[in-house]
Amino acid sequence: MITRRYLFVWIWLLALMTLSLFMGVAPVARNAAVTLMFTVAAIKTVLVALHFMHLKIEPWLIYAIALVPVAMVVGFMLTLLPDFVFAR
Repeated sequence: MITRRYLFVWIWLLALMTLSLFMGVAPVARNAAVTLMFTVAAIKTVLVALHFMHLKIEPWLIYAIALVPVAMVVGFMLTLLPDFVFAR
């Protein structure tokens, strides 16, 4: 049962990674590609945290502790986004 869930999540992670790699060469605007890559990275982070780090079954205090690094990562991503989008 658990192995099937891990396999399912792994397949989703593989598909999302493929999407990110494809967006690097896709004929779309760079702003859209970078935004989609960051969104896919955030989704992959949530999948890994919930399933492989077992946060899905933890009490609420673990979520509160985990939100601090997540907020920092989101802040760093938003801080670096203009460098990627508006690079010279």
